[in-house]
Amino acid sequence: MKIFAISDLHLSGKVDKPMDIFGLGWKDYFDKIKDDWQAKVSDDDIVLVAGDISWAMDFNDGLFDLSTLKDLPGKKVFIRGNHDFWWHSISKLRASQPDETFFFLQNDFVKFGNLVICGSRGWTCPGMQDYTAQDEKLYLREVERFRLAFSKLKNDKNDDDIVIAIIHYPPFNGKKENSKFTDMFEENDVSKVVYGHLHGENNYPIKTQKNGIDYYLTSCDKLDFKLIQIL
Repeated sequence: MKIFAISDLHLSGKVDKPMDIFGLGWKDYFDKIKDDWQAKVSDDDIVLVAGDISWAMDFNDGLFDLSTLKDLPGKKVFIRGNHDFWWHSISKLRASQPDETFFFLQNDFVKFGNLVICGSRGWTCPGMQDYTAQDEKLYLREVERFRLAFSKLKNDKNDDDIVIAIIHYPPFNGKKENSKFTDMFEENDVSKVVYGHLHGENNYPIKTQKNGIDYYLTSCDKLDFKLIQIL
């Protein structure tokens, strides 16, 4: 079993928001992702999708975009991003999921054998540019939501389990300083963290190692519209 990751697909099957307005590199980008996905992933593998799945505002339009991933191989594990406004209710989403290979995380986890995947959206961390009092409020709220995921895991985790965390926002600022998210990951024996959200020029490398944990930036444009293998 291999683990791959990607994020920020920004699919727009039902809304008029083509991503190539952000540069020619985005032209036909979803075809590039699908071609790479089909070349790399088998049915036994897992693909982590770290948020900003669809531009849709309406729930059914979001489901339509999800359905375009249905025929791609592997199990797909999703979290919500800041642009996933169509994702209103986790229970409704799970009840309406387009395919049995889809798994949706929101302040909780899923297990595949000895692999544990925890996920929640996260928020902007202290020390980021233009960080506000409102950001602090939302940051602390999201910290508690991630804490809930680890609390739920506590009684189901075995000593030999491998724990991976998915978060949409980067879990540290541009200086890679500790945050409440990174502290939690270290306290709960997380080995790898997948995040997205960032596009264009920034000082975040694709892979960062911090206090024994590997952090992967997986925004699809940063990965040249290819999946990255993390395990």
